Amino acid sequence: MKGFLLRRRRATSESIHGALAAAALAASFMLRFEFTLESSYQTMLMEALPVMLAVKLVVFRAFGLRDLGWRYLGFEDLKRMAAANVVASMLGAAALRVVIGNAFPRSIYVLDWLVCLAAMAALRAGVRIVFDHGRGFDRGRSDRGAAPPGTRAAKRILIYGAGEAGKTILSEIRAHPRMGYQAAGFLDDDPEKRHLRLNGMRVLGKGSEIAALARRHKIDEVLLAMPAATGAQIAVILEQCHAARVVTRKIPPLAELIENQVLADQIREVRLEDLLGRPPADLDTAEIGARLTGKVVLVTGAGGSIGGELCRQIARYRPLALIGVDHAESALYEIDQEMREKYSHVAFCPEVGNIQNRRRLDEIFRRHRPSAVYHAAAYKHVPMMESHVIEAIENNVFGTGNVARAAMAAGADTFVLVSSDKAVRPANIMGATKRMAELVCLAAADSGARTRFLAVRFGNVLGSNGSVIPLFKRQIAAGGPVTVTHPEMRRFFMTVSEAAQLVLQTAAMGSGGEVFVLDMGQPVRIVDLARKMILLSGRKPDQDIRIEFSGVRPGEKLYEEVSAIEEGTVSTPHAQIRVFTGRGVAGDVITGGLKDLHRSVEARDAAGAVLCLKEMIPDYNPSSFVLRRAFEQRAGEQRAGDQWISAVAGAG
Repeated sequence: MKGFLLRRRRATSESIHGALAAAALAASFMLRFEFTLESSYQTMLMEALPVMLAVKLVVFRAFGLRDLGWRYLGFEDLKRMAAANVVASMLGAAALRVVIGNAFPRSIYVLDWLVCLAAMAALRAGVRIVFDHGRGFDRGRSDRGAAPPGTRAAKRILIYGAGEAGKTILSEIRAHPRMGYQAAGFLDDDPEKRHLRLNGMRVLGKGSEIAALARRHKIDEVLLAMPAATGAQIAVILEQCHAARVVTRKIPPLAELIENQVLADQIREVRLEDLLGRPPADLDTAEIGARLTGKVVLVTGAGGSIGGELCRQIARYRPLALIGVDHAESALYEIDQEMREKYSHVAFCPEVGNIQNRRRLDEIFRRHRPSAVYHAAAYKHVPMMESHVIEAIENNVFGTGNVARAAMAAGADTFVLVSSDKAVRPANIMGATKRMAELVCLAAADSGARTRFLAVRFGNVLGSNGSVIPLFKRQIAAGGPVTVTHPEMRRFFMTVSEAAQLVLQTAAMGSGGEVFVLDMGQPVRIVDLARKMILLSGRKPDQDIRIEFSGVRPGEKLYEEVSAIEEGTVSTPHAQIRVFTGRGVAGDVITGGLKDLHRSVEARDAAGAVLCLKEMIPDYNPSSFVLRRAFEQRAGEQRAGDQWISAVAGAG
């Protein structure tokens, strides 16, 4: 049925083009001879008509004019029609030279080209005008309260951004009236665009005039059509819209657009990541695909935010199988269900297991023999780990060693450690253990194994488990206050999608033994982040919801560093990825230090473990909280031992 309709549409289009071509040639003769044709020229017209008609129909088909839409007329369509008519006129002239000779008036060729092109453009423009008029009638009915069945009442909107994106969204809204939007005009901060008409719609003013324009034109929403806008610009616009009491929405950037869906259907609320203004990751998909497509890939911590996003991104490259490992069975169940629903083309295998359990890891790796391993499982919560020194070391350090050994034994090609910016000049147990995990990977890379060992450092991920974003959301939902530790507390942030994509890119470019650093941009003040989240909720900071400062917690820095100054970094072929060139540590030194650390952990000696970390990581600056707690524990155990010995001696 579809094939029949396509053939019928094409035949109709070619018939119309043929009729226009014939009429254009006849009109050219009439114009050339001032509407009076002698018999000789009438005969010449009848001889030329089939020749020109045949040539033009062949050329028009070659240029695909029969497939141009009749309801839409764009500049690209006009260029294609002009080119087709130029070629057709030139070939037609050559053919008529052969058939008729030099007697054919040369001015007819120019007139024929102009008339034929004008007729084709005018017909398409007329169809579009009629179609738009019909849609305008429907929109007028909806404005008067008589919306077509199944549609919502039309919302009057201003489109912020009178560029290509703004014109595109205007066309989409006009083409799909059932979306329930009626554009009242454009906003743009470029003074040269003021009062211009774009696609029939006027630029009414600039952003600072939103409140007045919203009242004058009864605006319900402002739609941001500014793909290149920075986070700071969007934040200002959001404040202006809140002051005007209008809803703010935006079209997604090009990288997020969903294929085969109406653009108007993808209009969404402004998100926190929009306010951060980070550019989309630029990926070499061919290089990543070469490492993943058709391979068995394993992800530890698959139920977490980073591990789960890695699974989603990897699935797009169609691995042979994707193995998700996590000890939290509920989180693993959730990602398993999501993979089955959204990525059913990938064989996803959930494996419940703890990275501290070497026996279980060996079972998993022997069964699946992964080619690539992404190690995202870790304890990440800074204040929590300050109180659990031994547990952090067991999981983040020796758990990483277990996964690395299992990967080497299974013959994996690549092992990627997801590290942290807190590994740089660590001031807390979490950062120190992540730096030790990096050293574990460097020692494995130095062992001569065939597996490539890489580590990737980056900062905080928006909305990740244990991050400040979910806490702020809960506090805002409860009406506040929102608690921030310090007014100058700053952190690097990136979206979970960007982090996972750049981890995959890093894995595709490393040769082994490197620690890569992702470009985190500029650090963000946490108090500014809190204010932006309050704005997104539709309320005003410090008025509707208070912000309180609770004080810096044990192990926290005011500023995080992605790479220490003395370490330094060098660029890579990818603009958003650098490799750090700091001092190295010999593999045997790392191995010896790990043995000492293991003895302290086995003895549950937190003080000894902290001293081992300090010896292995000279720039580690343990918090006074950790030192006091660890040495108090050791002293307490000593006192308990002395009391026990005294009790035994007394009993004897």
